[in-house]
Amino acid sequence: MRDEKSPSVYILASAPRGTLYIGVTSDLVKRVREHRNDLVDGFTRKHGVHRLVHFELHQRMYDAIRREKQLKKWNRLWKIELVESRNPEWRDLWEEIVRGEDPHHSHARGSGDPR
Repeated sequence: MRDEKSPSVYILASAPRGTLYIGVTSDLVKRVREHRNDLVDGFTRKHGVHRLVHFELHQRMYDAIRREKQLKKWNRLWKIELVESRNPEWRDLWEEIVRGEDPHHSHARGSGDPR
């Protein structure tokens, strides 16, 4: 994942079940690094939202943007359930994506969640 760019939707959290942020990017490692180092002025810096707890890779940016918009319309409980379905401990997935590992095979391409 380190050198690979792919349209991605991601969820950051301040803590388990804490403040959530949903974003979309073409370079997940770069974008999460910016959030973690408070280089992004705005919500994530203000609320201390730095922990990568969920991400989905997509083939096309159009699909990633569509998924981001869908997730942003979800209620908070659905978002928490999505994170916990793949990351029940709310682990920070940052190290795995930097090392190029796939922390969950279900993150490989998109999501089948019908919501």
